[in-house]
Amino acid sequence: MISLGHYLALGAVLFCISVAGIVINRKNVIILLMSIELMLLAVNINFVAFSRFLGNADGQVFVFFILTVAASEAAIGLAILVALFRNRRTINVAELDSLKG
Repeated sequence: MISLGHYLALGAVLFCISVAGIVINRKNVIILLMSIELMLLAVNINFVAFSRFLGNADGQVFVFFILTVAASEAAIGLAILVALFRNRRTINVAELDSLKG
């Protein structure tokens, strides 16, 4: 039987992988966006695990809000990424540090 500790360990592993993706790779914007999405997924797993363990639906309601934020972040982030690539011809974060128009 899968216990609460298993879900929390899975969430912790996913969160650590996403933090490592952000810290190690600071050049590619797509990988940074994927790491942020993975971080939100780890938080969602913890919310659902605690919600099921405590028998309360509040955690699952928070998951719907987080999924809404994650979907909008992905859509807006990819739209900004496409606009930057069209203007600068790169997605390297080190080359995107200037705010010149």
